[in-house]
Amino acid sequence: MAPYESDDSTTAAAEVDDRYPRRRKAARYAVPVAVVGVAAATLGLVPALADSGDPDLPKISAQQLIEKIAASDVQQLSGTVKISTDLGLPDLGGLESSLASGAMESGKGDGSSADPSAKLTELATGTHTVRVAADGPDRQKLSLLESGSEYSVIHNGKDVWGYDSKSNEVYHATESGKAAADKERDVPATPKDLTEEALKAVDDTTSVTVDGTAQVAGRDAYRLVIKPKDSGSTVGQITVAVDSKTGLPLKFTLTPSSGGAAVVDAGFTQVSFADPAASTFDFTPPKGAKVTEGEKGEKGEIPEKGAHGPAGARPEEDLGKGLDGLKVIGQGWNSVAVLDTGGQGMPSGSEAGGDLGGFLGSLGDKVTGKFGSGTVFSTRLVNALMTDDGKVYVGAVDKAALVKAADAGR
Repeated sequence: MAPYESDDSTTAAAEVDDRYPRRRKAARYAVPVAVVGVAAATLGLVPALADSGDPDLPKISAQQLIEKIAASDVQQLSGTVKISTDLGLPDLGGLESSLASGAMESGKGDGSSADPSAKLTELATGTHTVRVAADGPDRQKLSLLESGSEYSVIHNGKDVWGYDSKSNEVYHATESGKAAADKERDVPATPKDLTEEALKAVDDTTSVTVDGTAQVAGRDAYRLVIKPKDSGSTVGQITVAVDSKTGLPLKFTLTPSSGGAAVVDAGFTQVSFADPAASTFDFTPPKGAKVTEGEKGEKGEIPEKGAHGPAGARPEEDLGKGLDGLKVIGQGWNSVAVLDTGGQGMPSGSEAGGDLGGFLGSLGDKVTGKFGSGTVFSTRLVNALMTDDGKVYVGAVDKAALVKAADAGR
């Protein structure tokens, strides 16, 4: 038994409000927002915790550890992380690349393979190695290492560069300091980003404990465990390894209630808190590279893309704006977002795109209830029920919970 206090979240969660004042409002939106954000963006950074023996550290309570995370102010770091994400999605073959191309054509990208809004979506599946560096709020760099090539996003002052060495394409945008900083937060590139999102979901439906210690990337760390109290959620637990000295989350692991491998496994394999060399953030387009300039707004900033601003950047409080009929059933980890599309449910027939309806139907399970009938589409974390009358129920909950929510809404 680990020699650490295990505080139930009823106390810890209440006090978290002081550190994260937007948490309660955010948690009411679409399922909880922290989990969906992790599932959709999922830059999980990873290796497994070291087997070299757990370090002997002073006792600390869950609330004290949460406060340590909130007070962490690491400005300089560099390191290597490994990204592993397993949502249990079916193999769609070339469909994923087709969808990516369609997204760029529809305005979510700027037509360049170096555009971060399109390129970084690759991190949502599979295993990846990433190098990260930061020197204060104005300079960050993230490099995705691929087989024989590299993709980098560099934020240096007002300039944001994206470079794809495979295609020799460059994306460039000029933004205000605030806009550039906001853009850096669009993608949860470190365990700290993921942890902050997870803490927004902490409420009285959550258990928060300290479960011993670990060593990650050569650093001594405490293990913070966050998990739903009630059944029905697809989230088993979230484990965060928190650096004992700096309070910086070094590893983030989200395991499903169904068991098996982690859905998101995020952690540093190597980390240094020394100042990165200034040249780390310098970038000049290579000779012969195709350079795409991002569109500029009236104030020299990237204009809003879509209903919620730049792709992926939307305050939790704004989730649902522009989505007619959005409401939430339930609370905490078992909350379900409901959207009335005004449509007729699953597409079918040639007028609905040929075999599209049949293809989508083959990926789901037919269900019935008081609401009528519909199809449930499942991943290992987020599930969605589309009813035949055009309503969509989405949550980090199991199939039974979705059907129950649909019945309750009728």
